[in-house]
Amino acid sequence: MPLGFEKHDHSTCIKDALETAESYCASENLQLTKTRRRVLELLLHEHKALGAYDILATLSKEGLGTQPPVVYRALDFLVANGFVHKIEKLNAYSACTHPGQSHTPVFMICHKCNAVVEAQTKPLRGFLGVAAKAAGFLIERTVIEAVGLCPTCQENTPA
Repeated sequence: MPLGFEKHDHSTCIKDALETAESYCASENLQLTKTRRRVLELLLHEHKALGAYDILATLSKEGLGTQPPVVYRALDFLVANGFVHKIEKLNAYSACTHPGQSHTPVFMICHKCNAVVEAQTKPLRGFLGVAAKAAGFLIERTVIEAVGLCPTCQENTPA
């Protein structure tokens, strides 16, 4: 899948991610239920983070559930299996652009349009890793989120 804010064939992006999820679930004997699949599709539709209640509103309209536990169970499954990331800053969720790969993501979040781009990092090799090692601290998990303006919003913002 492409990385960044550049334009790309989004239908292929969605198709590839869904095929990866289906294949992984089949190989791991996991159920990609209709609701789980639809939640993933909604998150893949645009490279933006969506809140659980935004997702629930769509699921409700489509007859896939009206109660918050429905969406939270689907999101928990998708996060646990690496198809979706929680964007802490926005208290929202974004589809993973590297499903099935072990990675440490960094998120670039546009504060104007909420576009989210996922990039990879190696925190143990950078400043954070050096600082942790000096302190005798073992990093087990990192969440790195940078907030700013995407290229489109920069172009549309007067100087």
